[in-house]
Amino acid sequence: MAMTLRLTDEQTEALRRLAEKEGRSMQQIVVAAVEEYLSRHAADEEVHRLGVEAVRRWKPVLDRLAQ
Repeated sequence: MAMTLRLTDEQTEALRRLAEKEGRSMQQIVVAAVEEYLSRHAADEEVHRLGVEAVRRWKPVLDRLAQ
């Protein structure tokens, strides 16, 4: 699936300079950035899920301790 990415002239120029410096294409850098973002987001969701699970598991114990 393809998409169009619209950047400002300044963003495009900064990306071009970085790509040249790193010896990678602009696309490679953008794809890597998107992958990193998605990976962080997935990790955040997993931490949230584990937190909710822990609260459910330990709620009765915590309620008793609070009394």
